[in-house]
Amino acid sequence: MSEPASDLRLRGRPFLREVPAPTERTVVSEPDPRKQEERPVNGKTVLLDGLSKSFASRRVLSRLNLEIPAGQLLAIVGRSGCGKSTLLRLIAGLDRPSSGMISVGGAEVKSLQSNVRLLFQDARLLPWHRVISNVGIARTKNWRDSAAAALADVGLADRANDWPAVLSGGQAQRVALARALVSRPGVLLLDEPFGALDALTRMEMHRLLERIWHEHGFTTVLITHDVAEAVALADRVIVLRDGAIALDMPIDLPRPRRGAADTSAVSLQARILDEV
Repeated sequence: MSEPASDLRLRGRPFLREVPAPTERTVVSEPDPRKQEERPVNGKTVLLDGLSKSFASRRVLSRLNLEIPAGQLLAIVGRSGCGKSTLLRLIAGLDRPSSGMISVGGAEVKSLQSNVRLLFQDARLLPWHRVISNVGIARTKNWRDSAAAALADVGLADRANDWPAVLSGGQAQRVALARALVSRPGVLLLDEPFGALDALTRMEMHRLLERIWHEHGFTTVLITHDVAEAVALADRVIVLRDGAIALDMPIDLPRPRRGAADTSAVSLQARILDEV
């Protein structure tokens, strides 16, 4: 492979043959403090049962069966048009399946879910509201206190009274993340939320997401075109191809992960790319 692992991206190339799972792993030498902690699990289990979705005569998703355990961080990768964003919209209740069923926390999804939040690639902040008002846009009881706490969670407590126009791209995405987390959702859906950020800001957002996910224990589904990002963040990676699951692979690497410095991660990235 001629390009560095950190720059591995999905390419428009013919499908490669299946390769066996890596047999050797490089163990990260430093201890992983999070292994010693009791991590809270406040997330909801997501279950897909025979899920299909078509638009007119075009079938996008075909009879998906999948269980995402409470508190898991799942990454979904695949070529453009394979149904990744459609799947997130179905889980969020923004769209209805053509057949099959989705449940979140044991309850069938039939409409928008109060315990599910969706974060997009662009922050979608309202420019006529200050930062704290964007975070507390739902205006629930004691919304200002809750919004201030969520901003503190993402490291922006001091920007509460700023206008969105003065924020950097990374800061705006942090505000969007705070808005998604202010209601303490059971499931957080991320649709390529870091794709428009520069490399350094993206790494900072990775660390932020991992910390908040670890502290709060919500279930997370991340869509990404960046295979290195998927391996760096996820407990498990799924490859969608032609509307079906082509690969379902656990990522059994210690946290925090070191990306390209870990040869085990490189081997996992290569296997995922071979299935895309």
